[in-house]
Amino acid sequence: MNVNDLEYQNNYIKYTRSELIERVSKSVNESRFNHILRVEKKAVELAEQYNGDIEKASIAALLHDYAKQRSDAEFIKYINKYELKPILLDYGNAIWHGVVGAEIIKSELNIYDEEILNAVRRHTIGAPVMTLLDQITFVADYIEDGRDFDGVKEAREVTSKSLQEGVLYQLEHTTSYLVENQKPIYPEMIDAYNAWVQRVKL
Repeated sequence: MNVNDLEYQNNYIKYTRSELIERVSKSVNESRFNHILRVEKKAVELAEQYNGDIEKASIAALLHDYAKQRSDAEFIKYINKYELKPILLDYGNAIWHGVVGAEIIKSELNIYDEEILNAVRRHTIGAPVMTLLDQITFVADYIEDGRDFDGVKEAREVTSKSLQEGVLYQLEHTTSYLVENQKPIYPEMIDAYNAWVQRVKL
């Protein structure tokens, strides 16, 4: 389907698609907003292919980077205010905009659907157990049509055959990238990799 023809009908959130897009557009710059729209397009395509909830796929994709361009100070404020895991303070925006971003979405947009919020929380780090919506959001962000990095073509091909294989591919290559660049890996991402390599390969 053409994503622009999508109309929200299930009352998961209080916004129409157009209203949600308007709110998101005010939270990020133009480049980030265009990425978000491409992720939504890919998420809806994956939901169609893998029998996911198309409406939730759209909403989670539109929200996944809602908080991406907030200041470190704002994220730290939310971590302390909501008594989130203290280990979060050892990381930065790459982790915060998902895990903490879900709390910002609740606070600013009054969206409380936990399946949607969890898809936002997990879209950069994955999780040992991921719903279909989690998987769709996770992979759509990685392979949206504007991405251009070594391996993205293979990632798209893998995902076109198996969503679970796509999840594992992303976890493998993201953790390898972090190791090669001597960057810390958030513990839940390691747990996710261990769980998914056993689930998919064994």
